[in-house]
Formats: sequence, C-alpha cells, structure tokens
Amino acid sequence: MSTFDQDTAEQMLTSVFAPWVQDLGLSIESLSPEGAVLRMRFSERLCRDNGVVCGQALMSLADTAMVFAVSSAGGAYRPMTTVDQTMHFLRPAVSADVLADAKVVRLGRTMAFGSVTLTTVSDSRPVAIAQLAYALLPESK
Repeated sequence: MSTFDQDTAEQMLTSVFAPWVQDLGLSIESLSPEGAVLRMRFSERLCRDNGVVCGQALMSLADTAMVFAVSSAGGAYRPMTTVDQTMHFLRPAVSADVLADAKVVRLGRTMAFGSVTLTTVSDSRPVAIAQLAYALLPESK
C-alpha cells in the first residue's frame, strides 16, 4: 500500500477532478486513515441570494471530500464512482468558507461508504450532513 499524503492529495486536485470542481476553490485541511477535511473558500460565484452558498456547491464539496477520505483510508487513489449520495441541509452557509469533514464508515474491496459533515469556519453547528457510497473500480491498464 502506498502513502497517500498531503502532496499526493494536492496533485490529485488538479489531475483527477473536472475543471468545474477545481473552480470550487477547494483545499485539503487534513488527511488521516479515517478520512479527510476539505475547505471550500467562500465565493459569490457559489451563492444564491444574500450570500447563501448553493446546495449544488455543497453537494459537490461533500462528494469530493469523500473521494479524498476513501483515498486516504486506502493509502492511495483508485478510480471510483459515486453510486449514492443523500444530503440533508440543516441551515444555510452564509458568506463563509465551508469545511467538509469526511469519514470512511466502511472500505471494502469493491464498495466504500462514508459520511460527511459540513460546517462553516465560523460556526461548528452542521450546515449539512451527507451519506455516500462509491463503487471502487478496477485500475485501468
């Protein structure tokens, strides 16, 4: 098993994800065998009315954070695809950076399951919670 470290994760941000995901302004705050924490910098481009970060951006943040959590737990990135994402929006994220704390619940041979809690940097109360499942794909040859 290789080492999935901060440098590897930073490179992954530009090599694995689509350009529009890169436009979210994500950064990796921390990595551990249990998961990952990502930050999405506040931008008016991600907002609806009155500085409220839109749900689509929050769902993308949760999904992306979970890819990093699965990679960190497995020791390396491997191709995967989201097969399920359930998101509960609890309160608005207003004019603030959003943190996604992604935890791996189960990492199997062909599937991975996890949960993500989104908070703002200024308030630890959850903005949203998500449950996600991924199909782990074979390495391309």
